[in-house]
Amino acid sequence: MTLTERFLEYVSFDTQSDMNTGLTPSTPGQMFFARYLVDELKRIGLSEVQVDDNGYLTATLPANNGGEGPVVGFIAHLDTSPDFSGKHVKPQIVKNYDGGDIALDAEEGLWLKPDEFPELKNYVGQDLICTDGHTLLGADDKAGVAEIISAMEYLLAHPEIKHGKIRIAFTPDEEIGQGADHFDVSGFGADFAYTLDGGEIGELEFENFNAAMAKITVHGRNVHPGYARGKMRNSMRIANQLVGMLPRHETPEHTDGYEGFYHLMSFNGDVEKTELLFIIRDFDRDRFENRKRELQHLVNKVNAEFGAATVVMEMNDQYYNMREKIEPLMYIVELAREAMLKAGVEPKVLPIRGGTDGARLSYMGLPTPNIFAGGHNFHGRFEFVPIPSMEKAVEVILQIAQMAPGYRVAEG
Repeated sequence: MTLTERFLEYVSFDTQSDMNTGLTPSTPGQMFFARYLVDELKRIGLSEVQVDDNGYLTATLPANNGGEGPVVGFIAHLDTSPDFSGKHVKPQIVKNYDGGDIALDAEEGLWLKPDEFPELKNYVGQDLICTDGHTLLGADDKAGVAEIISAMEYLLAHPEIKHGKIRIAFTPDEEIGQGADHFDVSGFGADFAYTLDGGEIGELEFENFNAAMAKITVHGRNVHPGYARGKMRNSMRIANQLVGMLPRHETPEHTDGYEGFYHLMSFNGDVEKTELLFIIRDFDRDRFENRKRELQHLVNKVNAEFGAATVVMEMNDQYYNMREKIEPLMYIVELAREAMLKAGVEPKVLPIRGGTDGARLSYMGLPTPNIFAGGHNFHGRFEFVPIPSMEKAVEVILQIAQMAPGYRVAEG
């Protein structure tokens, strides 16, 4: 099976995660996909293939160099975003892309246009995989899954390529921030690892947002509107007042680079009760803590005006910037950077404006920077992935596998 065939097969699985089920994995499709991969990994010849009750799939490629060097891990996630449908994905391959508009569904007026997505111009002449405009594609992160398995298959077929022990893992529920909840770092047994999770060709990331989530409930009081003066408290209007007190331009659509933000993800309610869901992001830990304090301050101000417990907030940290844990071990970043150069890929060392399983795993004792998987425009109908980018990701994995056994010694 080719890399492209493998990826097209994988996106047919509906693996959207769901933060409301309270289960792990949060949806049955993820476990179904994991069990399918168990059979595939055994068929290509990997050992110690197992999936646990929580949907964590692990396997081993034994060393063929006498066991020298560190144990390297490669990790991707099984789930796709809950924000957009991943059911009945109908991918299409655009051969030798000519730089023009791509018809996803012309009858419905759905087009992938370089005027709106200028990164398309970087892939003129390449074969692209995109959607039919009615679902996401799932390159985040089934491209990563396909790339890791294709690299393992290649190494098994080419024993002349010497490498140390390699561990792979596919995790559930990364998209809802729970991908590392039940990851057995000790049992995985890697010295360090890399996630292959989204991102355009060349991306290499070892720092990410600090992240928190805030669930806010606004309690109102409903009275007949004709007799409401001095009695009604409209929870939606109070909630809107709270949102309006936040800095107008500190939102995702106004920020980039190292700039943090407040992001209102949902707003649902009526006169009696309105529920808001925010995520808070910042690379700098002090600014991150200040953002949390500012949101609490605004909640307190609203309660001072409308009465205690009018607004109730539950806030929880989700993950932290992995840079703190990676910096003492920068050789693993340099290893990936040199592997990219050997594969003919220009490294782009960037901060992740998001999070990966690697962020939490790094704090759990498994340093895990992120490597590109090749995709663009995740979590929506305009997602696409260039096939050559996926192929280069496979090459980078192969280079890391070959270079890792002697790399730290050479660097030291």
